Amino acid sequence: MGTPHLSIRPGHPDFLDLPWDIEINNWESGRLVTMPTGIHRHPVVFVAYDEGIYAIKELPLAFAQSEYEVLRALGEMTRRTATAVGHVERAWLDPSTEQAGAVITRYVDHSFPYRQLVSGAGFGGRRRQMLDAVAGLIVELHIAGLYWGDCSLSNLLYRWDAGAIEAVMIDGETSELHDQLSDGQRLMDIQIMVENLAGEMADIAAMNGVDTDLADLELGLDIERKYHQLWEELNRELVIGRDDSYLIRQRIARINDLGFSVEEFELEPTEAGNVVRMRVHVGGRTYHSFKLRQLTGIEASENQARILLSDLEYFLSKSGFTTPTLRTVGTMNWLVQSFEPTLARIEGVHKGSSLQGYTDFLNHRMVMATSAGADIDNDVAFEGWLASGRPGFKVDP
Repeated sequence: MGTPHLSIRPGHPDFLDLPWDIEINNWESGRLVTMPTGIHRHPVVFVAYDEGIYAIKELPLAFAQSEYEVLRALGEMTRRTATAVGHVERAWLDPSTEQAGAVITRYVDHSFPYRQLVSGAGFGGRRRQMLDAVAGLIVELHIAGLYWGDCSLSNLLYRWDAGAIEAVMIDGETSELHDQLSDGQRLMDIQIMVENLAGEMADIAAMNGVDTDLADLELGLDIERKYHQLWEELNRELVIGRDDSYLIRQRIARINDLGFSVEEFELEPTEAGNVVRMRVHVGGRTYHSFKLRQLTGIEASENQARILLSDLEYFLSKSGFTTPTLRTVGTMNWLVQSFEPTLARIEGVHKGSSLQGYTDFLNHRMVMATSAGADIDNDVAFEGWLASGRPGFKVDP
């Protein structure tokens, strides 16, 4: 195949020790690992390095370069896509065919394929969370100007985000980035999603020996309804009186509650003279995670950040840190006295994401406090959490 040309971003392996002279389906390397994955139209392998686990997908060069550029650009706008690490250019064994390419992405930590979620027992209880997660992801990508072109279960991963589910886009070979999507592009993208999910849910039912009539063929349609509700909520115009400025704050707070940031808002006079029309320019779903990072330096997903900020507010209020200066001091006290010691204890007993474990612990503490009708000390709550036998704990031999 000749010597490949590798373009790799800093902070990752050089991947030169991989057998690039043969197709990846025929690789024999000690770096190969098996990871849960969906169904892909192109070959995908996973390789392990000290820096982490990486997915390598082989496909025609033009698609590989396009997907890499799309994922890299999206990485500047959202954390809900696979991290683009590099792309590879090489020739097929048959020189008469077009050149081959490969896209290298960082494996999404603590994630699982959506097929594993919808095929598992108890999916019914998680269905609403999945609807919210997928609809929210597509809205966020559309706001960023992405036409996906192939949203499907196989092109998604999920991970637990506090008590919710977070959807992550991992495949962008059919995607296009624009300054802004037209309504037609958005609706076409949604229609493709609905058709893909109907077919996949029928396949999953057949694989599990379930009659197709009993398959969850409405999943895509329900996600479509959630999508339109959320899109309308984020993009509707608000007409307000000049003296009702509190409605502006309420509108921004509502969008922030949904997790989306507000980049700016416009106030346009109307013919009535005493009212204005408010238009909001919505950014990504980063409001709480950005706020937490600003205050504490902690990197967390959106729902995790929301819960951690609530814990911080509880600590500040309970400790009497109310003024802006005292809140700054109180935030440091929360980090040193509450967050870091508890996180260290969780890391010693929890298998998965320590921040996810921390939010699980906070939820358990709240349940204990509600039952007792009084505040519960972290040490007492932690022992209760251990005794509850929460799943995901390491078991001592």
